[in-house]
Amino acid sequence: MNNNLIEAFKEHIPLLQGCISVEPILKGYSSDNKYLVRMRDDTYLLRSFDLAMLNAKEAEYEALINMMDRGVLCSRPLEFGSLPAHHTGYMVLTYVEGEEASDVLPALSESEQLQIGIAAGQELYKIHEYEAPGDVFPWYDRKMAKHRGYLDKYAASGIKIRNDARLLAFIDDHLELMKNRPNRFQHDDYHVGNLIVKDRRLAGVIDFNRWDWGDPLHDFLKVGMFSAEVSIPFSMGQIRGYHAGREPELDFWRLYSLYLAMCLISSIVWIQQVKPEETDIMMAKINKVMADHDDFGRIIPRWYTGSFDF
Repeated sequence: MNNNLIEAFKEHIPLLQGCISVEPILKGYSSDNKYLVRMRDDTYLLRSFDLAMLNAKEAEYEALINMMDRGVLCSRPLEFGSLPAHHTGYMVLTYVEGEEASDVLPALSESEQLQIGIAAGQELYKIHEYEAPGDVFPWYDRKMAKHRGYLDKYAASGIKIRNDARLLAFIDDHLELMKNRPNRFQHDDYHVGNLIVKDRRLAGVIDFNRWDWGDPLHDFLKVGMFSAEVSIPFSMGQIRGYHAGREPELDFWRLYSLYLAMCLISSIVWIQQVKPEETDIMMAKINKVMADHDDFGRIIPRWYTGSFDF
């Protein structure tokens, strides 16, 4: 921990003056430095970042203001600024008290897991009401450019997903579905590790730092990659909650399975770049997703039974 930087935060950020403690938060993959700031009567989340990211982070901060205005359960933005002498920018947010849903859900009843999932789906729906500015390029064009890049890197990685010929064929056969999709705000990392539960209820959504513009249904791929292996009732609840309690149309499942299939390719590239030592863990997730979808011979995963008898 950079004690000089901590002292600079305390000295130059008005909200933090008189704080009791500043503790680093080490969990997660974010490039931000995160700190838990304890005041006498409150607790804040301090996120700091390289000054070169100031414009992007200001856009993230403004997005959080928009989320607050929409009534989304998330951290409230309190202060944004920079310390040029330390080549550092920062934002101060309210701290969402509770525990990660990934840690809490397995200890709850299936009915409670379902209800938290329904609430998560409702919050995601509110997040997706935020429309992209008119100058944002079409989703199809941006997503295709990324996908082509991932395909090249996957081919060069030397790592092969089981039955990837069928996976890649499925993707190719469904890419046209991305045309003319809406451009909305995407959390882009919406899963049980970024949802907070307190007193057996959803307390808030955290970590908006990967946000993007694009097809809102893209935010569901993390259900298949991460949330379903923690809690099937939660995952089914999130999907139903988003759809106001109704069964999703087949168009939802077509896009869900397309984005999930594409994610398997990009996940190989991402894990090699960020955490190569966790490649075996990622491959286990990928193999599970392949099994859930019969190597993408089915668009609705096996775990989604449609039965809500929890």
